[in-house]
Amino acid sequence: MYLTKNEIEIMDVLWKAGRALSRGEILSHSEDKSWMDSSVHILLNSMLKKGAIREAGFVKCGKTCGRVYEAALSCEEYYISTLDSTRTRPDPVQLLAAYIDRIGLKEEERSAMKTILDK
Repeated sequence: MYLTKNEIEIMDVLWKAGRALSRGEILSHSEDKSWMDSSVHILLNSMLKKGAIREAGFVKCGKTCGRVYEAALSCEEYYISTLDSTRTRPDPVQLLAAYIDRIGLKEEERSAMKTILDK
């Protein structure tokens, strides 16, 4: 699945919120967005078609009801899917090593990773 920069900005808002959000909430939680408020409907429809988000019900917004949206996959699942879409499969050991070098790890994160790898 390929998401545009604008769509990823919306996904970031949904991932950080950890719950379903209405269109208005998405707009209010979008801090440094690179898209216009008026294009949020187009972006949400595109993301629904791609399966990145899903409808999670309705909320009352003033006198009307509005849909709420939630991420259909986690941040980690999305980024793993982008690796799956590349032609060359990266070596998992080198990929993990490069990622750790880039972000660094706290001791508790190292311990948790070791536990996962030992399984």
